[in-house]
Amino acid sequence: MSVTYEEILNLFRENDLQIKELLRSQQETDRKFQDTDRKFQETDRRLQDTDRLVKQLSKNLGDIGNRLGEFVEHMVAPAVVRLFRQQGLDVHVVYPGVAAKRDGVALEIDLLVVNDGALVAVECKSKLIEDHIDAHLLRLATLKQVLPIYQDYRVMGAVAGMVVGDEVAQYAAARGLYVLSQTGEQVDVRNPEGFDPAVW
Repeated sequence: MSVTYEEILNLFRENDLQIKELLRSQQETDRKFQDTDRKFQETDRRLQDTDRLVKQLSKNLGDIGNRLGEFVEHMVAPAVVRLFRQQGLDVHVVYPGVAAKRDGVALEIDLLVVNDGALVAVECKSKLIEDHIDAHLLRLATLKQVLPIYQDYRVMGAVAGMVVGDEVAQYAAARGLYVLSQTGEQVDVRNPEGFDPAVW
């Protein structure tokens, strides 16, 4: 079988066209890959921006929560002397923001209400939950170790909040804690009559 010069030339032309089509297709694929890569980079940048915004929002919410906690402290502090005197504790001094560390154990108490032989450590929260109560019970268990000046004192605990649900209040009272919460324009003790606080 013989092949003519013209047929060979046509084969080269067809081959050349196929190569050009293949190159054009390759360039199109490269362009699509570059486009996809650019989109991935844009998505990554947006994710980083979103991550930064979420972190900033979390920080801002934490700051608001801390500010609300400070507000509760400032709302409760003037009332604790009156409230605990009504409970039969003749308290004299209120120490806000007590922080101490001893033997590797750290302790922070929002309000320390003291008389000559007894004290009440008060934890203040904007919205009180059971986890706050559990953490405060641990604080109370280490108070005399970290603050040995109060070794011979009767140590009692209280929790205070702007928002204190009934179940949370019952949970705290069942563990021997005074429960203080806002009612109207003032702060009141929510423990039932005849409540006997736990002593550490």
